[in-house]
Amino acid sequence: MAETIVIAQGGGPTAVINQTLVGAVLEARRRFKGVKVLGSIHGVRGIRDNNYVDLSDIPEEQLLRIAGTPSAALGSTRDKPDAAYCEVVLKGLKEKGADAFIYIGGNDTAGTQGILSDAAAGSIAFVHAPKTIDNDLCENDHTPGFISAAEFVAGAFLSVDLDFRALPGIYVGIVMGRHAGFLTAASAAWRIDEESGPHLIYAPERAFTRDRFIDDVQRTLDRHKRCIVAVSEGVSAEDGRSLVETLTPADRLERDAHGNVKLSGGELGMAFERMLAEGLPGKRARVDTLGYMPRGNIATISKVDAREAFEAGAFAVEAVDHGGGSVALTYDGSQTINKIVPLSHVAAKTRHMPDDFLDAHENRLSEKGLAYFQRLVPEKFAVGKPFV
Repeated sequence: MAETIVIAQGGGPTAVINQTLVGAVLEARRRFKGVKVLGSIHGVRGIRDNNYVDLSDIPEEQLLRIAGTPSAALGSTRDKPDAAYCEVVLKGLKEKGADAFIYIGGNDTAGTQGILSDAAAGSIAFVHAPKTIDNDLCENDHTPGFISAAEFVAGAFLSVDLDFRALPGIYVGIVMGRHAGFLTAASAAWRIDEESGPHLIYAPERAFTRDRFIDDVQRTLDRHKRCIVAVSEGVSAEDGRSLVETLTPADRLERDAHGNVKLSGGELGMAFERMLAEGLPGKRARVDTLGYMPRGNIATISKVDAREAFEAGAFAVEAVDHGGGSVALTYDGSQTINKIVPLSHVAAKTRHMPDDFLDAHENRLSEKGLAYFQRLVPEKFAVGKPFV
């Protein structure tokens, strides 16, 4: 029986990450009577700095209100602990008498849990609970946080397509996603018909070339009189480098503490504006970067996403009894089922969008890809087709 459980949140917040937190807290209190549940403030930093909030006796009503609130209620961190950092974290957990540590996050978070689990040699159960709008965790059909973000993106591109039917032109929307194009591809989930946007989708899984892009846009304009484009911020050139690296002068590139090129600024948007101005002069064009807006938008929290995130948190507590592991959301053909997989199957790995989700000859979704996104983000609005 677990007497002390530590819980933390890592990586980018989502609209439903607090559902996972509260699902774990309530299940721990139900399963282990008298358990102490400590929330580490700002991920593993809180363990390192002995900074916790006691979640053991907070009223359920208050916790459920937090569950329905976007962003990480405990605070988050982008720290990627090495072995030395993990040694400090493990020491902190032992000082608190922790029987288990549940860390909610993406593949880097799973990696941290893997290092800690190896170092602890079975003395503490380490559980990774999934979270990411990128939908890029191996072993998962989809991840908590993705459906809500995908609903925002699908609605945004449906709305933009309707706007550009009225006043035709070119629209480029840049969507989050460094290595996987799932969220960008979700832009097509609510297309009205074959004439509707997004007409073009550019994901990191397929190399981008400037000349092909301009030709694609011109052909689309010839056919539809407008062109709606969805682009992943991590889309890459033929040499494998991110497009922002190839289009932005070196002295203007920004990098994070881990050496990753910053994708979320305005440089990529300005690069697309230059491409369109030079390649298609005189055309009405608009480039927007959606940025963080889809990530934790309170107006587009999916009920299914919220429920699955809560259940993943509760299942993470069940995983404690199995000695730890990573919680994965799988699909059996009719419903989503939680299962426990080894941390090594998820840690530091990226699940890319399957190649057959994209059309073999055009930059758009295949029927198989469209079916996947329409399953997760089914049609929500009855839209009347415009006369134009």
